[in-house]
Amino acid sequence: MEIKEMQMSDIETRSAEIEELLKSEDADIDSLTAEVEELEKRKAQILAEVEQRKKEAEEALKNGKEIEVTPTEERKNKMDIMELRKSNEYAKAYADWVLSGYKNDKELRKILTANADANNVGENDTVYPVPVMLENKVQTAWEDDEIMQRIAPRFLKGNLKIGFEVSSTEAVVHAEGDEAPAEERLVLGSVEIKPESVKKWLYVTTEQYEIGGEEFMDYIYDELAYRIVKKLASLVVNAIKNAPATSTASAPAVPQLTKALTASTIVEAEGLLSAEATDLVAIMSRSTESAIKALKVASGENVGDPLDGITVLHTDALPNYADATANATYMLVGDLKSIIANFPNGRDIKFVFDDKSKAEEDLVKIVGRVLAGIGYVKPNAFVQVKKA
Repeated sequence: MEIKEMQMSDIETRSAEIEELLKSEDADIDSLTAEVEELEKRKAQILAEVEQRKKEAEEALKNGKEIEVTPTEERKNKMDIMELRKSNEYAKAYADWVLSGYKNDKELRKILTANADANNVGENDTVYPVPVMLENKVQTAWEDDEIMQRIAPRFLKGNLKIGFEVSSTEAVVHAEGDEAPAEERLVLGSVEIKPESVKKWLYVTTEQYEIGGEEFMDYIYDELAYRIVKKLASLVVNAIKNAPATSTASAPAVPQLTKALTASTIVEAEGLLSAEATDLVAIMSRSTESAIKALKVASGENVGDPLDGITVLHTDALPNYADATANATYMLVGDLKSIIANFPNGRDIKFVFDDKSKAEEDLVKIVGRVLAGIGYVKPNAFVQVKKA
């Protein structure tokens, strides 16, 4: 929604979102500050309009004239958009629109006559707001994933280039009268994060597609959102695994620790991290975590916590320690603030319905997609632990 169309409730919601985004270490301060200024201008405009209507009403009462209430009612309708999005009626109309291949929006137009920009509706181009029920399902998919919920999203257009320090010389003490110290040698690199389309599709029968309805969209959103978010989490793991052991001009370093799993493995991995890695997690399969916990049980109470109090995040993108081959990475230890996840078009899951390519088999292909770029941007913020 454009700022010029926002009402007070929209401004308050967006302001709260910006407040959270500003807490991020890599927040785009200039862009967010500019947006806050625009929101404040819109808020002032709304208050001025309210004040103007108040003056007009007082003047009308003073002169014994009737007060026009239609604008107030129209305004109230626009303020009720969130309530409409929560209704079953809207959810059903939205499902019918999607199932029609984004062609039949008659019911949506009827429900949202005063709120939808009908002139901009095109095939596969969603301009109607997603029902709250479905929006919550997508949000739940993000929140339920242990890895992605810890990565602050960015919403910047195009490719991103994030700079980092490859190497530098230390500062020196320059005593009075001594020769000037050597000039600092600073080598900088940059990571380019290119957005790509992350997709998941499935086939349903023509009967399921035609019957459709709200329950059908429920299932589609649940399944495809879960699969897409899970894939993005695996891309985070791959970005860390594929980083070099020593920083290059285009990739920050991820040190490697190769050894058999012992009660001290995680502690040794921590020793290879930079001081900037503070909010530590250990990413591994659930089976590997069990193997680590078993070390304490087998060794008795004389062994401290082999996890060293670090939060464990589970993934199927890494092999179980027991099944891993020699030199395979089975655990990652580090700080997920070193990851940038950029969504140029937002995190909403977009859908495409194809009822043509497999029509002879009575199958409809449903594709969910999101445009995203994942990048590892801070040297020595993670350690790869490999099996000896």
